[in-house]
Amino acid sequence: MSWAMDELEARANRQLDSLHDLNERYAAIVVRETSADDLVTVEVDGVGALTGLWLASGANELGAARLGEQIVATSALAAQRAFAKRALITEEFNESFAELLGTRPVDG
Repeated sequence: MSWAMDELEARANRQLDSLHDLNERYAAIVVRETSADDLVTVEVDGVGALTGLWLASGANELGAARLGEQIVATSALAAQRAFAKRALITEEFNESFAELLGTRPVDG
């Protein structure tokens, strides 16, 4: 019976390690995007939150409304790229985790 419990514990640890790895991969997502005119550069994390904003000289010449639109549009594009990375990571995780769930301890 001890062997079966050891196998169960090892399997649970592999699953927890897999979840931990998923969390680390999400946390590592960083996307930088620059506007077509090179005036606005943004950085977002894996949940699309703005983590950096850089304005090139001349950005203030756009005016407040246009500059705001440029920041939002560039941020949205960066967030889309971050979400695409997150989706790929999630898809890979789902496939590997399904394999972990499918493994059963051998009766002995």
